[in-house]
Amino acid sequence: MDPLPIHTIICLVCWSFWLFPLCASSGSRLLPDKPLSAGSTITSDDGTFALGFFSPSSSGKKHYYVGIWYKNIPKDNVVWVANRAMPIADPSSATLAFTNGSNLALSDTNGQLLWMTDISAAGNSSSEATGGEATLDNNGNFILRSSQGIILWQSFDYPTDTLLPGMNLRITHKTHALQRLVSWRNTQDPSPGNFSYGAHPDEFLRRFSWNGSTPYWRSPAWNNYLLVGRYVESVKSTIHFTLNTIDDEVYISFGLPEPSVSLVLLKMDYSGKMKLRTWNSNMSKWTDLRSEPKHECNKFGYCGPFGYCDNTQPIVTCKCIDGFEPNNKQDWTAHRFSQGCHRMEALRCGQGDGFLNLPSMKVPDESLHVKNISLDECIAECTSNCSCTAYAFANTSTKDINGDETRCLLWNGDLIDTEKLIGQGQNLYIRVNGLSGTVYCLCFSACVGRYTLYFMGPVELQ
Repeated sequence: MDPLPIHTIICLVCWSFWLFPLCASSGSRLLPDKPLSAGSTITSDDGTFALGFFSPSSSGKKHYYVGIWYKNIPKDNVVWVANRAMPIADPSSATLAFTNGSNLALSDTNGQLLWMTDISAAGNSSSEATGGEATLDNNGNFILRSSQGIILWQSFDYPTDTLLPGMNLRITHKTHALQRLVSWRNTQDPSPGNFSYGAHPDEFLRRFSWNGSTPYWRSPAWNNYLLVGRYVESVKSTIHFTLNTIDDEVYISFGLPEPSVSLVLLKMDYSGKMKLRTWNSNMSKWTDLRSEPKHECNKFGYCGPFGYCDNTQPIVTCKCIDGFEPNNKQDWTAHRFSQGCHRMEALRCGQGDGFLNLPSMKVPDESLHVKNISLDECIAECTSNCSCTAYAFANTSTKDINGDETRCLLWNGDLIDTEKLIGQGQNLYIRVNGLSGTVYCLCFSACVGRYTLYFMGPVELQ
């Protein structure tokens, strides 16, 4: 029996590792006459990223995928997967190659098509979509270009579970479909899992994590272009989350100022947590800078109607808004909060109702966004509607993504998914019966503990 060729022996040895293609590199480009096969990788010019065939399974029957990963990180390093729903059983003859139509296609040993790019989706003409090459850039973006250098397709437009610095996640759908980060099924299966992250289909003010079709966690509403701009000591830099418009669609992205040596990513984890992570090279592990939901209390609607999650105390738990009490006190005592709270005093619309100011709040879900109005107009909108239970107003300081300089949010009915935050949030004004109890002063505003009560009707001593 003839001995095996040396390149076959090398590939067989490579396949025994978790990411077997780390053995051979073919530069940063994939050319029409040089298909990518198992045992070879494409590597970005700076050596940060690699693209090739891999198997995430450490034991049992293995499935193989084409993906992009951090080349010098030994674990949890995959950031993009092409054929996540169509794994390869036998990678020995699988190839990633150009088609006659200048697309990229992944085929298995039997010639079955497992995955392919769609350059027609970008609206390129037939004359533009010819020849070319595919390049893995230093930012982790795999780009297919025409012979004229026109971008025909790029992996950044098709995120899986990870958002890298510089990637844009589309959160409106005026022309194109919404984009979501979709979790792996588990640590060894990159097929689409139960959890996803993106914007609400009807309103991009809020970002959600979903468990299937059920909201699992919700972010605070944004105030302007800059969602988060915070210095993080562990990465020695400020991480910026921003909104931007491209071709009439709104996108969310994040990044670090140049130059930066920190590896940072946003990941929709299979556990349901939305994680902002950085690689700690000293400890050789990922560190979570943020992980949401952080507590059970932070899960969507956990405290029920008119309840809120108080994050300011050592033990994070649910509380009723001032002037409300639990619907089921026995359940509340047993830390079952889903039934929420109800008013202790009924509203008397037009007869002395007021607004209780709750500062530093994550405002509730299901708001009505009224655009281009002043604070006084926002208050009047809620005051004149007896079913309006709360309002919040923000001066964005710069025009927001729709050209508004102000943002008025109104709520009708129950208030769901509200939190008391530390060092962030905004004022939330809850409609209450201003004539209940004892009123000590007759003026437009009166201090009530740590809140401010604003009267909007005649005030009489009780």
